[in-house]
Amino acid sequence: MAKSSMASLLKAYWLPLILLASSVFYHLFILPLLGIKRDSSIEEVAEAYEKLSSKWNAGVEVPPTIDFVKIRYAFELLTNPLWKRNYDLFSIDEHIHVIENAKAQHAGASLSEIELPLLEATSFDPGDAPNIITSGNFFSKLDNAKALLIQVFSVGSNRCAQFASNWERIAALLDGVANTGLVELGEVRLAKYLAEKTFTGQPSFPNGLPSLVAFPPRCNSSTCLLRYEGELSVDAVTDWVATTILGLPRIPYYSKDSLEQGFLRKTSPHKVRVILFSETGVRATPFVRQAALNYWPYAAFAFVLWREEESSFWWNVYVDLLLFGKFGVESAPAIVFLREPGVKPVVYHGMSLFLFLFVPLNTHSQYLVAELICCVTSLVVLLFAGPGNNSWFVNLMEQNKHHVLPQLRSLTSMELGCDARGYSRAGNETSIWYCVILAGRQSPELHKMRETVRRIQEILSTDGVLHSVDQDQPPAPPAVALKEKRLTFTWLDGEAQQKYCFFIIQTASSYETCGPRRDITDLPQLLIVRYKRNASEDSIKIDRKPKNILEAFHDDDVDPASQLVARYNGSEEIPEIIKWISQIIEDGDSKDLPFFRTKAPALVPEDADPIWSVGARSILSKGTGMKQKIGGIVNGIHSCLGDPRIGPVLLLGALMSFGNIWLRRSQSTPPSQSNQEAQPSRTDLNGTSANIGVSAWTETDQSGDATQELRQTKIFPLPSLTWNQKMRTRCHYQIQTRRVDAWMVFYLTSMGNALGFLERKDQNML
Repeated sequence: MAKSSMASLLKAYWLPLILLASSVFYHLFILPLLGIKRDSSIEEVAEAYEKLSSKWNAGVEVPPTIDFVKIRYAFELLTNPLWKRNYDLFSIDEHIHVIENAKAQHAGASLSEIELPLLEATSFDPGDAPNIITSGNFFSKLDNAKALLIQVFSVGSNRCAQFASNWERIAALLDGVANTGLVELGEVRLAKYLAEKTFTGQPSFPNGLPSLVAFPPRCNSSTCLLRYEGELSVDAVTDWVATTILGLPRIPYYSKDSLEQGFLRKTSPHKVRVILFSETGVRATPFVRQAALNYWPYAAFAFVLWREEESSFWWNVYVDLLLFGKFGVESAPAIVFLREPGVKPVVYHGMSLFLFLFVPLNTHSQYLVAELICCVTSLVVLLFAGPGNNSWFVNLMEQNKHHVLPQLRSLTSMELGCDARGYSRAGNETSIWYCVILAGRQSPELHKMRETVRRIQEILSTDGVLHSVDQDQPPAPPAVALKEKRLTFTWLDGEAQQKYCFFIIQTASSYETCGPRRDITDLPQLLIVRYKRNASEDSIKIDRKPKNILEAFHDDDVDPASQLVARYNGSEEIPEIIKWISQIIEDGDSKDLPFFRTKAPALVPEDADPIWSVGARSILSKGTGMKQKIGGIVNGIHSCLGDPRIGPVLLLGALMSFGNIWLRRSQSTPPSQSNQEAQPSRTDLNGTSANIGVSAWTETDQSGDATQELRQTKIFPLPSLTWNQKMRTRCHYQIQTRRVDAWMVFYLTSMGNALGFLERKDQNML
């Protein structure tokens, strides 16, 4: 019986016993060994250590080696002003590994054999860095247009000193893409603002120092800042900022086998293909990825890892099906622009870059020089791994973002001056300008005609070649107009832009040029559009009555510039085409042609939003996987254990649980007196008789007193009951079977007496 009662007690009180044991364990093993408060001064720490050391020196209490190491470690940590500040305010202790090393090194050794001090003080001074952030200039650093990456550091942190060189590299790579700054823990108010909050409200940096936090663009409060929890490498941090904070696309690497199928053939034909050759295989810098985002409507980007054994392949490779010439890449790093079919790739490395940056040449001359000297020397730049080349890369992209013969698109129509809603490339003051448009579907016939138009553009842009056509004539009007930026050459995809194509052609043969392909052969057509703006006519608004109800809902405002279209019907000889263009420009500039304005169809955008523009923020960067998440959970538990209020809370929980269990056990109803008595059955209270085996209510006072007693009865035939007796019997049955408490007994008994009083009153009234 004793064993069973003890087991029942343990089973009943298991929870308070566990809480009590946890509280005792916390007070004995987790609280500080020096026996002082958390916010004690350095003098109090030194005094407590002197008391302990005096006992050791006197031989009264000689602690074990492990305890001595812990006590000495706590003393050295809390007597250093910087370390103590970091520990008291933010629970930062980056020397905890020293204890484990000392346990392994001095296990079983005497106290005199332990080398002191255990901790070595270090100093990290960022100097007069321009990006130091204080409480005074913090909000001025928050630029809504750019992200802000902040490193929280301490001048006494050894890890911050080791991370200093990596931080300089990270700040340089993010230059032009995001702002960077440093916050020292001495800026207590600002450091607490940037710190995480524990469940008790204590500011903390669970991963220690340095701690990296980032404010995304258009974020100016701590509610939207993000914290970096990965490894502190240059590649991991910059990739986290570029992918998670800025949402920039990743530029994939391709091999010589996958480049053509995976990149060249899948890229839209209206885009320039940009291939970057890297010797190291590192990830693209944030600025290159920002350029890939900014120039996404114009170009597609790819990386290739350069291998010496493949150098001959990249020099001689020739993409015949796409009508590109051989790459001609001799070494890496290098950049290759595949601008359009039929045009040789443009390669930049070595001296070609120098001439591109510093020699003032026109576009055609730059292209020729780049072809001639692209193999002089290797390009010594840090495009893939260093700063200082941001403006160079932007200039390079601006010069090569279009095809040699630009394509007329919704994105480029205004820039090329081929839109009646805009102005000429020469400026807003120019009243008359021209646009030569080659329209057609993607086909060999179109590629051949594009090559002819490119040649015409090259002739007109080169004065020496132009004079060789006719030595006796002055420069042709097209050459002058092209130099003045009043003439633009472009081509139009007749299938993608079929509405605009039908609008400018409007002939019986337009279906051979515009719309979906209907025949094996295609017929490209050359047109020239004359635009004219009149200042007096621009202010006049033409009001037209709608022809039907559908037109009433459309905007019938005409374009501000007039458009006159001329179609070329001659041969494909270059001199003939030049003469035709010259005649059109000469007549358009000299004659008073009709000022006719209409509404041209809008050009259709070629591309939708890229997939990575939506999902880039959900991509996990390197260093933010499951390992880091588990580490964060462990750090969170460790920080919670350091709260001195946990011990009293556990003890209070044990006492409350013990009292609750004891109260419930003391108020429990004892079991029935006899197990042999008949169990109650459902009583038919509506019949004339029933068998019942419950305690019955009897009146003991014949004078009508409310005194009642409960007596136990055997099974007996119950005569017809009154409604009051039925209610009393039902109530007592519920009391005995469900074991309700005393308040419910009182409530049910009172209800039964009240109902009996009402029944007797009704009988008297009858």
